[in-house]
Amino acid sequence: MDPITFDPNRMCKNDSMCPSIRVTLHLIAFLFVIVSTSELLGKDPPPNYPHSHPLKTIQKDGSVLKIRTLKQWKLKREAILKGFQAAAGALPSRKNLGPLQPKLSLKKDYNSFSRWHLWLNSGDGDRISAHFYLPKNIAETDKRPGIIALHPTSPLGKRIVAGEGPLPNRNYATELAERGYVVIAPDYPSFGDLKKFDFKKIPYVSGTMKGIFNHMRCVDYLQARPEVDPNRIGAIGHSLGGHNAIFLSAFDQRIQVMVTSCGWTPFHDYYDGKIKGWTSDRYMPLLNTKYQLDPDKVPFDFYGLISTIAPRAFLTSSPTGDSNFEVKGVRRAMPRIEEVWKLYKVKDQVKAIYPEAKHDFPPRARKASYQFLDRALKFKPTKIKVDLIEENL
Repeated sequence: MDPITFDPNRMCKNDSMCPSIRVTLHLIAFLFVIVSTSELLGKDPPPNYPHSHPLKTIQKDGSVLKIRTLKQWKLKREAILKGFQAAAGALPSRKNLGPLQPKLSLKKDYNSFSRWHLWLNSGDGDRISAHFYLPKNIAETDKRPGIIALHPTSPLGKRIVAGEGPLPNRNYATELAERGYVVIAPDYPSFGDLKKFDFKKIPYVSGTMKGIFNHMRCVDYLQARPEVDPNRIGAIGHSLGGHNAIFLSAFDQRIQVMVTSCGWTPFHDYYDGKIKGWTSDRYMPLLNTKYQLDPDKVPFDFYGLISTIAPRAFLTSSPTGDSNFEVKGVRRAMPRIEEVWKLYKVKDQVKAIYPEAKHDFPPRARKASYQFLDRALKFKPTKIKVDLIEENL
């Protein structure tokens, strides 16, 4: 089916719908964001956990409880997500978002897939810009896995993961499309087509939460596509895209598997605890204005946030020479994070690889990542690039 003719029921039948209705829908969504966010501002969760131990909880009497059951863990998980929202703002309600209103144009054909430029209604009053990749010759009865590919920091935005940037090893959107995946690669606000995005004019506490909201909307689009199996959705990203993939997966249970490359290290290991880089409008300003750049005061850390993804599949590619995200912190955190997956009694769902590289996503790491996605999503690639032939990694 040609994507331009695709029109699922929840999308508008006519993009020139009554302007007054559209404005009303956007205004309602906009106001709801404000109300939802204000509910959490200033309300940190109780200090019931040491951030570096996902399966430990500090009780009211000051004693430390070792979490041993899933019931106990689910309470801890809820507290972790509340802690994140205390720093990033509340996740707005996703009810009554209105139609996606997809607009596809500028089709570009490649050997095994086609790529469109896509605009979507974000549901909070603006539009999302993305690339949409559709493999060719998909049978009518064939349901492919869908991937949301999140780009690293660059003015080019989504074009980076299409291989159009100055650095190699960033073209994972095109490589996954070549493997047969249906892929969406959105611009993060302030990059690509959204380069003029003004974070001060949105009702969000952080650019991070705006990104999560936009990316969940992209998952909506993947699930609505007739070529996509809505139960087989994955996420992948490098650097900025690497931690955005973590943030998305923590809040969106529809993500069944995720890969982060150079995306994280615990806050105490990020430039020796100097976390100012996380505090721009693009990220989480409250880490500065409310938590005084002190990792001990920030109400979440990656130990816990990554653990909230369990028992779904998680892979981190953390290079040994990454100067942005110190690998020592990742190595120290992973055994504690893996304990949460053990609590679920699942195997092979959590993995860390440590390529000998700097802040990069080298070929061998991408091979391992794609194989991990394939296994988790039960997908046999339809085509593999010559330079990405399968290996046992």
